[in-house]
Amino acid sequence: MQYKKNLTLMLMGFMLSTNLQAFTDSDLDGVDDSVDKCPNTPFMDIVDLNGCTKKSLLKTSHSTVSSHHFDIIVGASYSGADYNQLNRSDTAATSLQADYYYKDFSIQASTSYYYSKESGGITDDGFYDTFIGASYRIKATNDLSFYVGIGTLLPTYDTTLNNNNTDYKASVSFSYYINKINLFGGYSYTLVGDDDVVVYDSAGNEYDYTYQDTNSFNGGIGMYVTNKLYLSASYFAGDSIYAGYEKIQSASLYGYYTIDRHWFTTFSYARGLSDTATDNYVSVRLGYFF
Repeated sequence: MQYKKNLTLMLMGFMLSTNLQAFTDSDLDGVDDSVDKCPNTPFMDIVDLNGCTKKSLLKTSHSTVSSHHFDIIVGASYSGADYNQLNRSDTAATSLQADYYYKDFSIQASTSYYYSKESGGITDDGFYDTFIGASYRIKATNDLSFYVGIGTLLPTYDTTLNNNNTDYKASVSFSYYINKINLFGGYSYTLVGDDDVVVYDSAGNEYDYTYQDTNSFNGGIGMYVTNKLYLSASYFAGDSIYAGYEKIQSASLYGYYTIDRHWFTTFSYARGLSDTATDNYVSVRLGYFF
């Protein structure tokens, strides 16, 4: 038996893939929309595991729940990389994300600030590219949902590699539930607008960087360990934005925990499986839903 005051807002997908997937509990009954067989039940109803009313705590059933919801998420992350084309570098970052939900439609905006240090003692800091996007959920059945997303990467990331133009992203993904087991996957295409560039190192060696549009795929499996805790494991593969480099591959673990009807936290770990991927990535985020 669950009360409406238990919020389950599940944000799935590894951050590097940014598939614009967000799973919400629109009627705040503690049952995720993707498995809720009785959507839009009154706020003060007691519901079963399927999200259907067992008992109303009100004498009348005229209460309504707004279809408009928001969340704000702050986070911190660490990544260590030893790319073939770069020196060893360690990067710490803080992030800020805001989402707006209206029924099956959502809008997202996110940005992050980083500080990195390379093995040679060189340090760098600044903003990564800022992401703004939108997603729409198509609910095929009570257990199967598809997501279509579009977004843009604004060039707030300033580097010597001429990453100074806007990129555009489109994605499709799915989520399928078998009882408490969740199967998910997605595909995204990024139209990279950056200009090709030639750079020289301190020894005068020349390096040509040619940019390319990218394709990426991800898939995984998750489950609700408890009504408040969701865990998943996934695999990601995608093109490097630099032509001629090996594909980026990684495996990740993800967790989502509902603290109460408003607060939630997520945690993730990713391990690079290719020389072009970040060796280790760890993040923790705290969110407030209203």
